Amino acid sequence: MPLDDDHRPPPARFRDAPPPLTVAASLAGLEAVFLLGAAVLEAFSLTEGRMAMGLSTAAFFAGYGVLLVVSAWALSRGATWARGPVLLTQLIALGLAWNVRDVALVAVVLVVVALVTVAGVLHPDSIEALERDPQARPDA
Repeated sequence: MPLDDDHRPPPARFRDAPPPLTVAASLAGLEAVFLLGAAVLEAFSLTEGRMAMGLSTAAFFAGYGVLLVVSAWALSRGATWARGPVLLTQLIALGLAWNVRDVALVAVVLVVVALVTVAGVLHPDSIEALERDPQARPDA
């Protein structure tokens, strides 16, 4: 691995992530896009009678969506801290799937995406990639 002027290895790149981690990060990014879309839809459906509730809901969805975008991006680059928000989101999705089980298609999509994402994050190759020391030199 080439070193820069400061003798540090270059930052991890998306292509360095194992396939299961790449899939998990991609699905988390997709979930983030849906959260951001929900924030926009909520903001455009505000009425005078539910202004406070609508604004707080839109702000929550937007903030959570931004956190998930950042987490998905960081996860794809090997940041160990990003596992927490991504895995928590999957647990929330599984609970939401149970709550909307009467709408089978939505529930099944939520369950499949959540389980594939959890499997990708917890895959042995992903764990190894996330636990790699970024400062370690391969030739040392």
